[in-house]
Amino acid sequence: MSNQTAMIHPTAIIHETAVIGKNVEIGPYSIIGERVELGDDCWIAPHVVIKGPTKMGKGNKVFQFASVGEDCQDLKYNGEETFLEIGDNNVFRESCTIHRGTAQDKGTTRIGNNNLLMAYVHVAHDCVLGDNIILSNNATLAGHTHLANNVIIGGLSALHQFTRVGEFAMIGGCSAVNKDVPPYFLATGNYAQAQGVNSVGLKRRGFSSAAIMEIKRAYKIICRQGNTLAEARKEIEAKVETCPELKILYDFINEDNRGIVR
Repeated sequence: MSNQTAMIHPTAIIHETAVIGKNVEIGPYSIIGERVELGDDCWIAPHVVIKGPTKMGKGNKVFQFASVGEDCQDLKYNGEETFLEIGDNNVFRESCTIHRGTAQDKGTTRIGNNNLLMAYVHVAHDCVLGDNIILSNNATLAGHTHLANNVIIGGLSALHQFTRVGEFAMIGGCSAVNKDVPPYFLATGNYAQAQGVNSVGLKRRGFSSAAIMEIKRAYKIICRQGNTLAEARKEIEAKVETCPELKILYDFINEDNRGIVR
């Protein structure tokens, strides 16, 4: 049932089970479906479709023609109850598509806070996105992809299913990513390869010159000195105590998944 303080255009269709917060604006011809929850101060443009079960936090903006909370495209999906959970203050630009999870994973697609998803971005089933992420136009995340906080992905890039991208990593435009991208790395290409450290991004985020230098040294240990990953882990582990910023990098490469870009 809609909240009386919301500003809902008379042509919008709101399901009777939808929960609409305070000061929400819903534009013409938008559809808010069954079991959708919109937090306070959300802004929904014209011609948006939001399908449940979906829970959206406060202050989100969804631009025209976006499809949020739709059934996934996985052929194994057979109508099971799955979910989409979205945090606060995210921006979904024109024609974004965000799908709910699958029973084959944890059943939930999750998006954190303060993220910008530009036009035509696709977030597939069971993806998990942290906070302060930027996905440029036409970036595509296949199912089960995990993005940590402060990741930037360039336009027209595509990530293979089950790929992980670590904190403060950046992926250049038009990249095809079929391996994990560790924290702090800059990766680009088809298929993507490590190109260095996201130094500019780290400076903008307040990392000290000393920390950036240690991160660059760790990058060389992993990618430029001919070490096996096991050898690189051991060498970086010894540096974590004196440079805490290396902890998330060490933890990331210590977790087996798809292999990492090098």
